[in-house]
Amino acid sequence: MQTPYFTDAEYQARLRAVRGAMAAQEIDCFMISTPENIFYLTGLDHWGYFAPHILIVPAAGELVLVARAMEKVTIANQVRGARFEGHQDHETAADAVSRVLQNVPAGKLRIGIETWSAGLSHGLAEALKAQRSATWLDLSGVVDELRMIKSPAEQAYMRRAAEVSDAGAAAAIEAIHEGASERQVAAACEAAMIERGGTFPGFGPFIRSAERLSEEHTTWTDKKLAAGDCVFMELTGCVARYHAPLGRLIHVGRAPNEASEIAAICRDAFDAVIDALRDGILFRDVYAAWQAVVDRAGLSHYRRHHCGYAVGIGFPPSWTGGSKVTGMRHDSTRTVKTGMTFHVLSWLMGTGRGDFFLSNAALVGARGTEILTRTPAGITVR
Repeated sequence: MQTPYFTDAEYQARLRAVRGAMAAQEIDCFMISTPENIFYLTGLDHWGYFAPHILIVPAAGELVLVARAMEKVTIANQVRGARFEGHQDHETAADAVSRVLQNVPAGKLRIGIETWSAGLSHGLAEALKAQRSATWLDLSGVVDELRMIKSPAEQAYMRRAAEVSDAGAAAAIEAIHEGASERQVAAACEAAMIERGGTFPGFGPFIRSAERLSEEHTTWTDKKLAAGDCVFMELTGCVARYHAPLGRLIHVGRAPNEASEIAAICRDAFDAVIDALRDGILFRDVYAAWQAVVDRAGLSHYRRHHCGYAVGIGFPPSWTGGSKVTGMRHDSTRTVKTGMTFHVLSWLMGTGRGDFFLSNAALVGARGTEILTRTPAGITVR
């Protein structure tokens, strides 16, 4: 795909929204360090975010993107709305920021930073603060909140990412059989997603067989699948940095006797979440809809930390959009809004009555919630 992914008008609208939030807190300068937020405002899509990047957003005037000097060509090719300020490897990003600010008149500056950012280490934050006497304020979450509502162009990328996810899932399922290894399943999945038009996702795919079902964030090994085994599969396609995850549990050779009942509960609970997901409802009430189905099925002892979470832009090491998870938890007072996108999960593992897992990417639309990923959701035996 060619960059930039969006029109100048869309980037300008995003910048106006950020500056509106800055004005509300009388911020003179906002130093953004979260990769997802820098991408949102500039379109910079590369693997260079392992080193610090700082996007300097003044209340008015040009934006300045600070990164290692070696990123000059990439930034020139991709970024249209910001001047580049590079630093050599014997310097730090704080040194480059100092150069940018050297002509800013001394005064009672109010500077915002993202203290809860994977892109801002404690040492770099301290170095930044040492560069200029100012009032430093935490603006963590300001850009993240804007990113929650997807524009029509962003929604189109989410749908394309979902197509890539489905291609990866189909290839992975086809590769699952007695004697195949987890590694072979993962390889088939990755190849299919790349060929379908995807790029590198924030993480995954997660491919685990029966003995490791309870491991949350591990993936394939060389283990070979045996008859009666099952494979946990959670993956996402990625297009223009937008992610549309899905998950399934696949049985090898045969499904256990209890599979039908637990799968039905899981699907009913998933459907309850989709029915509840609408503009104006609280996150906690969406979770309550999921839990109510589980409770009615006689599993009131079973609890999950959430029944889904917001997704969209993501960079390694996560597809959740940064260093936090915005989940639909039992205690969350956040409000669902049209244009939000979620990874909706119905996860019943270790219940004592069997295991099943179903998840899909979903978009909250004006006329109801659209399930973006289309991989079959029933019991699948390979």
